[in-house]
Amino acid sequence: MSPASRKPLHNPRARHGYQGRACSILAVGSYVPARVLTNADLEKMVATSDEWIRTRTGIRERRLAAPDEATSDLAAHAARKALANAGLAPEAVDLIITATVTPDMPFPSTACLVQEKIGARRAAAFDVEAACSGFIYGLEIGQQFVMSRTCETVLVIGAEKLSSIVDWTDRNTCVLFGDGAGAAVLQHRPGAHGLLTTCLGADGGKGHVLCVPGGGSRLPSSVETVHRRQHFIRMDGRETFKNAVQAMYAAAREALDRCQLDIARIACIIPHQANRRIIDAVAERLGARPEQLFVNVDRYGNTSAASVAIALDEAVSSGRVQRGDLILLVVFGAGFTWGAAIIEW
Repeated sequence: MSPASRKPLHNPRARHGYQGRACSILAVGSYVPARVLTNADLEKMVATSDEWIRTRTGIRERRLAAPDEATSDLAAHAARKALANAGLAPEAVDLIITATVTPDMPFPSTACLVQEKIGARRAAAFDVEAACSGFIYGLEIGQQFVMSRTCETVLVIGAEKLSSIVDWTDRNTCVLFGDGAGAAVLQHRPGAHGLLTTCLGADGGKGHVLCVPGGGSRLPSSVETVHRRQHFIRMDGRETFKNAVQAMYAAAREALDRCQLDIARIACIIPHQANRRIIDAVAERLGARPEQLFVNVDRYGNTSAASVAIALDEAVSSGRVQRGDLILLVVFGAGFTWGAAIIEW
């Protein structure tokens, strides 16, 4: 434990007289598919180059799920690893929350499919759709169930098969995304602060900037929507970049202020892994040191709701995060949505 982490922590909920019990992340786990798609591979598919992709995004490669691998399969792999790391059987899970924009199907929820795959027979299950912010939204929802004593054990999963909605003819977007899943087991841990605060936000007025237009009730699937390629990701990259930096900085700043923390006390900052330039711009505004950042966007690209979940698992498993460390998670996604969370590990 770092000396900074030994100082007394401010509980932002105490000022509201909240008496609920604390909620901690007991363990994490992640899964990425075996297939690697490099920038050199993309050079053969669209008019792009390794140098163009690296200098603009920081991405060198990403993982792609197999044709017979669905989002629920990726999620189940990550869930099993998280439960194994927690020393828990699937039957111990009371609730499964899965954050995704690429569900196996419109319904039932991917969480229900995961419940069956891992054998969590006692668990309630539902999905959350907040795009790249989904995992932090899921953490906050799961925390409420633990703090209110409604559930003892909550499994929160971020999982995506973005390769299924990427337009592989659009060089501006197809280079960005990858597939994967990450999971966290939430419980009350006596004597631990756990999740100190979570700040969430949204701006639906900019939903058109980053979206998949077709396939819903507005534009039901048809020959015409398929012909117009409306079932793939569409993004105004410049507008998304600008809003991402502003919103992530503001959310992180709010979370730090709520906990009365200086950025120097944070042992590990895990931002949404979408673009290295966004990560660096947010870190500079926060006054963070480079060694505080955990970055894996170069290896996985943007995995949306799975992004910070995968990175958190890698930070923990690599020893980058130790018991008692303070962690800042900060995200931004379509909607627009954004969020930040501060955790005592």
